[in-house]
Amino acid sequence: MTKHILVADDDAHIREVISFALEKAGMKIMLAGDGREALGQFSEAAHDLIVLDINMPELDGLEVCREIRKTSDVPILFLSSRDDEIDRILGLEIGGDDYVTKPFSPRELVARINVILKRRPTPEKAALPTTQIEHGKLLICPEQHIASWDGQSINLTATEFSIVTLLTNQPNQVFSRDNIMSKAYDHHVYVSDRTIDSHIRHIRQKFSEAGCPAIIETVHGVGYKLNPCQ
Repeated sequence: MTKHILVADDDAHIREVISFALEKAGMKIMLAGDGREALGQFSEAAHDLIVLDINMPELDGLEVCREIRKTSDVPILFLSSRDDEIDRILGLEIGGDDYVTKPFSPRELVARINVILKRRPTPEKAALPTTQIEHGKLLICPEQHIASWDGQSINLTATEFSIVTLLTNQPNQVFSRDNIMSKAYDHHVYVSDRTIDSHIRHIRQKFSEAGCPAIIETVHGVGYKLNPCQ
């Protein structure tokens, strides 16, 4: 099934490079040159993933992400020309799934996009009988990309959902950041420890808002595990 990708960047050359790489990988591309155009394109058609530059005119990428997250959990991969952790982490904390810093390798970008897309449920998978993972009040339905706490739905990004599913499948195991990186991401794709920590903070925040203040336990000097009290 062809994946539809929205690419938003104010640099025409970068849009061209990304379009060429993604079309070569068999994807269909829609383009936007600024934040407002990106929101317009998003509202007009369904997309499987959005590549979103942080520094754009009209509306920057972070603001576009905030608007999209009000109605959709479509995966978002950020692009940034700043080698600044604040931009990266902020982008992830408002609902981004991953980031790539400019200049970047088109091959790496395609690899990261494919990793994110593999974590999303497909219509074929959704049609299969649902397998549920339960742990106390926590319920995970991997095929339908559904997570809930005490009956209340939790809106997780693809990456956050992958991490929660990993921890719930083995609730007694402590996962190091490297474990999470290799299992929640493709082993060919590197992400920093701070990126993993950012995802964990965001997961905790979402569950806390649903009445679960400590869904993930930190095992100092080792990593993370599902809180046995939950």
